[in-house]
Amino acid sequence: MEKAPFIKINKADTVVVCLRNYAKGETITVDGKTVTVLQDTPAGHKVLINDTPAGTDIIKYGYPIGHAKEDLKAGAWVNENNLKTNLSGTLTYEYKPVDERLDIPDEHLTFNGYVRKNGEVGIRNEIWIVPTVGCVNGIAERLAARLEAETRLEGIDAVHAWHHNYGCSQLSDDHENTRKILRDIVLHPNAGAVLVLSLGCENNQPDQFEKLLGDYDKDRIKFLVTQKVQGDETEEGMKILRSLYAIAKEDKRTPCPLSELRVGLKCGGSDGFSGITANPLVGEFSDFLVAQGGTSILTEVPEMFGAETILMNRCKNEQLFNQTVKLVNDFKEYFLSHGEPVGENPSPGNKAGGISTLEDKALGCTQKCGRAPVSGVLAYGDRLQAKGLNLLSAPGNDLVASTALASAGCQIVLFTTGRGTPFGTFVPTMKISTNTALYENKPNWIDFNAGQLVDGADMKTLVRKFTEKIISVANGEHTCNEKNGYREISIFKNGVTL
Repeated sequence: MEKAPFIKINKADTVVVCLRNYAKGETITVDGKTVTVLQDTPAGHKVLINDTPAGTDIIKYGYPIGHAKEDLKAGAWVNENNLKTNLSGTLTYEYKPVDERLDIPDEHLTFNGYVRKNGEVGIRNEIWIVPTVGCVNGIAERLAARLEAETRLEGIDAVHAWHHNYGCSQLSDDHENTRKILRDIVLHPNAGAVLVLSLGCENNQPDQFEKLLGDYDKDRIKFLVTQKVQGDETEEGMKILRSLYAIAKEDKRTPCPLSELRVGLKCGGSDGFSGITANPLVGEFSDFLVAQGGTSILTEVPEMFGAETILMNRCKNEQLFNQTVKLVNDFKEYFLSHGEPVGENPSPGNKAGGISTLEDKALGCTQKCGRAPVSGVLAYGDRLQAKGLNLLSAPGNDLVASTALASAGCQIVLFTTGRGTPFGTFVPTMKISTNTALYENKPNWIDFNAGQLVDGADMKTLVRKFTEKIISVANGEHTCNEKNGYREISIFKNGVTL
């Protein structure tokens, strides 16, 4: 991408995006027409290139991002004050399949991973303590600290206790969602061994939870019910952890085809550059990975609103189309059932960065999944079944969505951001900045700078570097969130707490 002061993303667009700050009175020449900027306009924000009457759609990425609230002149700064969403309630959709061919050759790339007994591949070899209920979080944390101090992590990558607030006082879907996410964590291939730690009287009963695991590896997954222990449950827990450590420390990395890599696609703290740099970069990698036989998952269903038809028409068949329609409309109904509008999504940080409506956000957000056909649609807490591009039901919340991606089976989450964030979920959470200023300001947060695209870098060259970086992470290079020890889980909650 050539370095330029602004960009018109699609030939049909009625706005350009400023790649630097523009002062009132400066001019922009686009499509042979010179427009005078009417207000000081920050980088990442939109300038209108045509006179636009009130009620008229404003186009970006080739699609409407809302309509003008008032008559607007060419050169106006388009933002949340003069642009209104077109989104309302649920819709009826028609399947209009698009046959998108990636035409990307198989490069037969590999990474060094841990092949588990069931054939799944991990990119980390860690020991995890998973509480069935929040009441034993403290015990879990104490056990993790003791094992780490005792072993000094020789032969394993890390020890973690995944504390959470749930496992009791929940009903219906909330209870099942908690059980499914905890199940998914226990079975995740990034764990070489797991201690499932219970209290004993919780709703998430350990014997029923064990059944939920199915045919699991009993040598590497052990249970401890603390109320059944006579005396110090910590000592009993350490006995189990020492035996698990003895097994896990012998695991070795072996070459695995890139087809075994599964990545989650997530954005947070997005800005006006997200849909120009980081999200398209991740989309190019997602397509490359799918072409190698690998898997990517897109979630944040509310951030599909306004771009959902693009995804629906990329579904491989009508069954997947119908599942995607349900995915989108169910989330809209969730909003409406709580008396909330479906379009009230962009955060203060999004707006400050140049995103004015949910359609504006969604059309940039969905670029993370490139052009690949949709091969699978997952409910919240489901585990991956189909390779290729999948869609997953989860909200836009960074912690909840990233946890859901990892729970589905992703070994790594690719997280694009324009404002910056330090957090990570229970798998490596690789941060990709949309702009160079963020990368330079927060080197302890950001792993890769997609802002190079605005600075003049070539997309093809940068995708190659990005792919090499991801493979390095899969081979064991720590992401910033891992180096900082910023790792946690968050489980979606909808109903009452008893």
